[in-house]
Amino acid sequence: MPKIKFTLFSIRDLLIAFGPMTLMVLLVCGLGYWLVDPAPPRTIDFATGQENSAYQRFARQYADDLAKNDITIHFQETQGSQENLQKISDPDSEIELGFVQSGSTNEAEAEEKGLISLGSLFYEPIWIFYRSNKEITSLAQFKGKAVNVGPDGMGVARLFKQILSVNGMEESDVRLSSLENTPATVALLDGKVDVLVFSSASDSPLLQMLLQTPGIRLFDFVQAEAYTRRFPFLSHVVLPRGIVDLGKDIPSRDYHLISPTATMVAHESLHPALISLLLQAAQKIHGGTGWFRKQGEFPSDKYTEIPVAAQAEKFYKNGPPLLQRYLSFWLANFIERMWVVLVALGALILPLSKIIPPLYVWRIRSRVYRWYGQLRLVEQAIEELNPVQREEVCALQLQRLDEIEEKVNRISIPLSYAEELYGLRSHINFVRKRVENLRQMDKPALA
Repeated sequence: MPKIKFTLFSIRDLLIAFGPMTLMVLLVCGLGYWLVDPAPPRTIDFATGQENSAYQRFARQYADDLAKNDITIHFQETQGSQENLQKISDPDSEIELGFVQSGSTNEAEAEEKGLISLGSLFYEPIWIFYRSNKEITSLAQFKGKAVNVGPDGMGVARLFKQILSVNGMEESDVRLSSLENTPATVALLDGKVDVLVFSSASDSPLLQMLLQTPGIRLFDFVQAEAYTRRFPFLSHVVLPRGIVDLGKDIPSRDYHLISPTATMVAHESLHPALISLLLQAAQKIHGGTGWFRKQGEFPSDKYTEIPVAAQAEKFYKNGPPLLQRYLSFWLANFIERMWVVLVALGALILPLSKIIPPLYVWRIRSRVYRWYGQLRLVEQAIEELNPVQREEVCALQLQRLDEIEEKVNRISIPLSYAEELYGLRSHINFVRKRVENLRQMDKPALA
């Protein structure tokens, strides 16, 4: 197949004309990619909770959802809310995200430690189970009893001590123990512990079991509304009659409970793009109905004393970022990060787009126009001609014109500029005729 020599455009000249601009654009994009905002990491270190706790189960659900976007969650098992808060606050810790119970800190302390909230996720009521033949209606009736409040890292111990204080009781009025939830439940059933206090979401297996165990009673916070006035981070929730088992009517009446909320807390260094992705997962995991929550009530920017991250506030107000609704997370994030660079490039490309086409045209036409300089030299040579040297000079210029024509015939030029090439050839012939006519001037005419 013969090589195509004539085209509408010269690829080589296009590359030379547009190459510098293209290289500059690529350099600006590459520089902006690294400097404007670093890409979000592909791993998150997550503080969960005790084994088989609601915190741990929910963390696994987040891991499954984020894995769809090639983000891996590394779990670190903890005692619970307080330990999670400590690890997130610790600058030497790799943990940057975890579940924390509302009331575990205050706004000033959270800001000092660089903590941000992604919002509340679910109610985490205070459950007080006890063994008794009669119903206990006041916390004062627990005086002298063995009460398990779990390890210090869970946060329940701190909250229970606050509850005791507003009831006019001291820690010394009860015998506190700090067993983890599973061994504490066994101790309650064996009679080694009189009262079991813990905080958990409604889907906890231990909770489900205790609510259906004969001889184990649930404390009814009949003053729940008063508690929420004393402690703003608490909410008044109701365990509806029959919610556990409608057929067996368990529980047999409504129970009033006080409830902190589980919040997702992060260090302020968490990448903003991950906040939006985590909240999208939170909507799927916690957005439905439950024992205590209505459809769409969670996640929420309420019920948290830790300042809500600006990116999270934007999510609650406007929903997921526009691009993430239609594009993959990584592509949408790339465009969002690079929009400043893209705007700058647009401002740069607009004037360049007016410069490059004329530059391309000049490169093509310069192949033709530069030979006009050679033709002009030939004309100057014959204009300054000495009659004595006319024959010699004319012969030399005709030879020079032949060389010019030979080189011009080898010029490769796009078809759209062929008119200039053929014009050059006609001008070469025009100059050649002038030289030949001048050469013939002194020769005698033929008879």
